Amino acid sequence: VSSSIMFSSKAKLEKVGFGRQGRFEYLQALVTEFQDTHKQEYKLQVLANLANFAYDPINYEFLRQLNVLDLFLDVIAEEKDEKMIEFAMGGICNCCVDTLNRDHLLSGDCLDLTIKCLSSPNEETVLSAMTTLVFLTTPETKKITTTGAVVGLMHLFASSTNVRLQNLATIFLQDHCQNSTG
Repeated sequence: VSSSIMFSSKAKLEKVGFGRQGRFEYLQALVTEFQDTHKQEYKLQVLANLANFAYDPINYEFLRQLNVLDLFLDVIAEEKDEKMIEFAMGGICNCCVDTLNRDHLLSGDCLDLTIKCLSSPNEETVLSAMTTLVFLTTPETKKITTTGAVVGLMHLFASSTNVRLQNLATIFLQDHCQNSTG
């Protein structure tokens, strides 16, 4: 997807078009391909595409209609492949700022799965999980997202030599754990 299409108005998207298929149909074809293919490399490529589409607010409604948020959660819950989990967590991270997406994610086991991803050996998965927790921590979820275990991990990340981990952990601690930062 070219950057000129990302974050465009619906009218412009209709004018520009999206190949032969409309955007919804294209996303639907990706979901079908993900579900029907048995080759792991194809599944990985499709999941990466879906995660990228989750970045554009124009796609949020389509992704909800196609149950892509649940697909991302299922991948995190069921997959052993770290790249698959990385892309699924990235997809959740990309779309969790939207109120409807956030509400849907919070109605399920997203927080538990996201917290589990903080311990991933894959740095990108951890970064996406941290960012997701920054966005999904609300007064209603704070008891889950600021447990001793999570705050302990965030303190560990805050003292990391990895600047990206350090910065995200610092943001999380400052925004959500004022009493826990020191």
